[in-house]
Amino acid sequence: MTSARAQNRQGGCCGSCTRYMTSARFLLYLSHSLSTWGDRMWHFAVSVFLVELYGNSLLLTAVYGLVVAGSVLVLGASIGDWVDKNARLKVARTALVVQNVSVILCGLILMMVFLHKHELLTMYHGWVLTSCYILIITIANIANLASTATAITIQRDWIVVVAGEDRSKLADMNATIRRIDQLTNILAPMAVGQIMTFGSPVIGCGFISGWNLVSMGVEYFLLWKVYQKTPALAVKATLKVEESELKQLNLQKDTEPKSLEGSHLMSEKDPNICELEREQEPTCASQMAEPFRTFRDGWVSYYNQPVFLAGMALAFLYMTVLGFDCITTGYAYTQGLSGSLLSILMGASAITGIMGTVAFTWLRRKCGLIRTGLFSGWAQLSCLILCVISVFMPGSPLDLSVSPFEDTRSRFMQGELVSPTTKIPETIFTTETNTSNGSNIVHTVQEMSTKSVPIISVSLLFAGVIAARIGLWAFDLTVTQLLQENVIESERGIINGVQNSMNYLLDLLHFIMVILAPNPEAFGLLVLISVSFVAMGHIMYFRFAQKTLGSQLLVCGLDEKEVPEEHQPNTSVV
Repeated sequence: MTSARAQNRQGGCCGSCTRYMTSARFLLYLSHSLSTWGDRMWHFAVSVFLVELYGNSLLLTAVYGLVVAGSVLVLGASIGDWVDKNARLKVARTALVVQNVSVILCGLILMMVFLHKHELLTMYHGWVLTSCYILIITIANIANLASTATAITIQRDWIVVVAGEDRSKLADMNATIRRIDQLTNILAPMAVGQIMTFGSPVIGCGFISGWNLVSMGVEYFLLWKVYQKTPALAVKATLKVEESELKQLNLQKDTEPKSLEGSHLMSEKDPNICELEREQEPTCASQMAEPFRTFRDGWVSYYNQPVFLAGMALAFLYMTVLGFDCITTGYAYTQGLSGSLLSILMGASAITGIMGTVAFTWLRRKCGLIRTGLFSGWAQLSCLILCVISVFMPGSPLDLSVSPFEDTRSRFMQGELVSPTTKIPETIFTTETNTSNGSNIVHTVQEMSTKSVPIISVSLLFAGVIAARIGLWAFDLTVTQLLQENVIESERGIINGVQNSMNYLLDLLHFIMVILAPNPEAFGLLVLISVSFVAMGHIMYFRFAQKTLGSQLLVCGLDEKEVPEEHQPNTSVV
């Protein structure tokens, strides 16, 4: 009878918790949708705005990308440490407000610059306009850092608490979050792009600022409701450790024998206690060194994690040109693909990404979490073989006789030739010669335009990129959940902050690789290097899976022991 009553009470509690969690999950999805929509619109628009401001040059956009990557690389551990050491609601609210206010302020400054650009250009020899550029990039970088903090606290911490102990529910929530990301990656840039096309950059800035102003209040309310409906969010491991230490100190203080003369008559403290307090008081030097210690401790703790190899495997996937970013888009334009066709291909990649989230949930139920990452890695590499084949197919611009630095060297040569000492008569003579042979040039251009360029190479390239998104997103979700499940709560923020730093580091390296070899003839080499880095990443993950599962690596249907007990993370603070 007692057991039955206990089961009934437990069942009633679980039913109530299920209703709470279901409601909290929906509110969390809604909040993430609003946040992601505004974030994607801003990241798409700010690059366009910077190009528009600097006379259709990519200089400001490149500087912005470098500042953003460098900031997250250096401050990722500190942001995660801040997330760990503060209450969840405080972190979420602070990051939300800082992010949205920064975007609103940046949008207003951009509107002012667009409206008064010529006046600002004439003030103090253009230094006022340059200061505006610096201010815009700085505030936009602050918004990105706040967005990083939001992603860490919501997608790496809150979602784990809302899902509870049910790992299947956590997997479903992670997959749903990724589906929302995939949809907003398409719809948000399309929406703001249409506004900027049929309106103006000023209207686009105003729309994004207004969106962030309205969504900030709505997201603030939704996060508060999620916090109310999930009581476990109010309890944090770091706070519990601090409270237990404080109670222990108070207990020791009560049990220690007190000196009547020292404590009651003279009201003086024990000299040993005074010396200990002086040692614990933070000095100026220690406060200045605190960020460096946090940076060091964060990376050391990340290295000591049982899922270190899995996190490194995910970071290595960022060292690639095989994605729908500005680099791949620029290469597609050199191969004759139109903008409308590229938009269709981007839509297809989003669909395969959603298929990857579905495959993740199915594989996890059938084979377990670690094996899901193994199989999704094999699927991604198998699809990327098409990209390797495309390098050697007809239509590929790969030319090993052309130096990868040819484009950079030719630009320097042009810079040396175009100088004040250039002889004008020679230029005029060249122009006249070209004019006299105008009919031949027109005939040559017509022949080049009518000549069919083989598209089999670029077709295989994008077929491999699009198909590989299935394995890519399934693998991303696998590593994400491994970090969620196997990193202790008190280090969840700093470990994910270091993981973001690793991702940005490899992403930065891939941009440097493109800068060193920017010409289309070298793009095939970049494809081969990218596939090599992806393969190295999956080799790291295979080693992690082999160490964890041992002889049961390829045996599906068994209960998977995610991390052996001897590899469990150390609960002591590094």
